[in-house]
Amino acid sequence: MTVTNPYQQYLDNQINTATPEKLLLMLLDGGIRFCQKAVQAIELKDISEAHTNLVKAQNIVLELLATLDRSYPIAENLAALYDYMNRRLIEANIKKDATIINEVIGFFKELKEAFAQAALIAKNNNNSMVRGGLNVAK
Repeated sequence: MTVTNPYQQYLDNQINTATPEKLLLMLLDGGIRFCQKAVQAIELKDISEAHTNLVKAQNIVLELLATLDRSYPIAENLAALYDYMNRRLIEANIKKDATIINEVIGFFKELKEAFAQAALIAKNNNNSMVRGGLNVAK
């Protein structure tokens, strides 16, 4: 008999039914959350927990980079930003530097705000959003 976690089922359902725009915002939220947890872990001198959360944030950035739809003109700028964010997260992990992590949190927040606004505009115009973070069918 398989025992399943209701919360995990809820999360799985949220992901499986989310629009591409919502998935992008969820990834950005995750990046913010993992970076914030890493900062807290550094403050508590929990190096292992900081490392774990920084790697999770890096994985999100790498997912954003891998799924970037390069058919849009802005894609190359986003690719450069994602690459920079990833390099900064690596540096932050090596140095356990909260200042660098806070810089990356700022990028995640700015991206989230920009993509949320684009999604709202697209919804209001009844068009597809420019998918600067996910490669999906148009």
